[in-house]
Amino acid sequence: MNRPERIENDTAALMRGIGEAAKAASRRLAIATPEEKNNALKAAAKALRAAAPKILEANVKDVEAAKAAGRPASFVDRLLLDEKRVAGIAKGLEEIAELPDPIGTVLAEWTRPNGLKFQRVRVPLGTIGIIYESRPNVTADAGALSLKAGNASILRGGSESHHSSVAIHACLVEGLRAAGLPEAAIQLVPTTDREAVGAMLRGLDGAVDVIVPRGGKSLVQRVQEEARVPVFAHLEGICHTYVDKAANIDMALAIVVNAKMRRTGVCGATECLLIDKNAKSDFVTLLVQALLDEGCEVRGDAFVQKADPRVKAATAEDYGKEFLEPIIAVKMVDGVDEAIDHIARYGSQHTDAIITDSTTTGERFLDRVDSAIVLVNASTQFADGGEFGFGGEIGIATGKMHARGPVGVEQLTSFKYKVRGNGQIRPK
Repeated sequence: MNRPERIENDTAALMRGIGEAAKAASRRLAIATPEEKNNALKAAAKALRAAAPKILEANVKDVEAAKAAGRPASFVDRLLLDEKRVAGIAKGLEEIAELPDPIGTVLAEWTRPNGLKFQRVRVPLGTIGIIYESRPNVTADAGALSLKAGNASILRGGSESHHSSVAIHACLVEGLRAAGLPEAAIQLVPTTDREAVGAMLRGLDGAVDVIVPRGGKSLVQRVQEEARVPVFAHLEGICHTYVDKAANIDMALAIVVNAKMRRTGVCGATECLLIDKNAKSDFVTLLVQALLDEGCEVRGDAFVQKADPRVKAATAEDYGKEFLEPIIAVKMVDGVDEAIDHIARYGSQHTDAIITDSTTTGERFLDRVDSAIVLVNASTQFADGGEFGFGGEIGIATGKMHARGPVGVEQLTSFKYKVRGNGQIRPK
């Protein structure tokens, strides 16, 4: 047997063992009490705070390697941890612990004429496989949300965040141990071998119930094309902000700059700005200059280019593109309906926003834009489970089956029917 074959076989054996352990842990988690799960999360948060120096030391290794590899600034920003971000991760675990426990919730109940009593009850999905890149915080968010929903999780982070993820995962395991829950409830794949991803996508012999990819377009495409289990995913975050003719310009300036420039590398960053050509004449100039002055490259149509000589000509490919950089495409449109049509053509059904003082126009936009998240007078960067009050998220789902929008605790559950009778038999 040559070396590549041996490595492949070793990875396959490793992943089978991880799958078997997760399946066993999922049975225990399905009956875990809310107190057990919450104690694990709180203990993990405490461990994270205590281990902050070690986590930051590990993160330095990842960040230095990313810079040496010539990774773009937005990539490094997603990877970077500091004291504030580590504290935020710990706080997120505590917020998840404070959420209502979804398991066992009665979603509906009724009694049939024959006396049978039916209940639809929320239950865990089982085991969730999370495949992600460059975001070490996902290690904590994904593991914690899965645990809260009574699921085991198998985490496969990217090689670029491996040191950080290992340090964070150790804290999660410490929390599980403190609460008396199986350590295999949250497992981190210890190898960066890409075959580990393939094994997860094949379902690990039935151990994996759903896959959640969180990363770049190539990763998500691979998952959607190869997965043999259900997938919660979004391919791209092509988010739009439309400034209506009835918008308050001061509000529009603040929202547009935040929506694009707060963090340009997140999936909720606005990538295309649409402006009503019927707005006041200074709207375009003020909005474009505000973006340019913040260091954003603006690519616009012929009308937008007239607003400032620094504006570059937009190409057809710039509309419908996820830049994930301080670059934005800007286009003039003839009112809200043309904006809606543009979003339908170029958007990715992720997050889109309108800025307007017209309640009627705002409601029209809300009703007719078919995206997972649609906002009025707010930044698209609110596309985040924590901002929704979910305590965190595993990702943003843009599909329409089971989960849509931020994937939090409730979205990581299914349901079953409990039927109680007193001797009923079905007539012939």
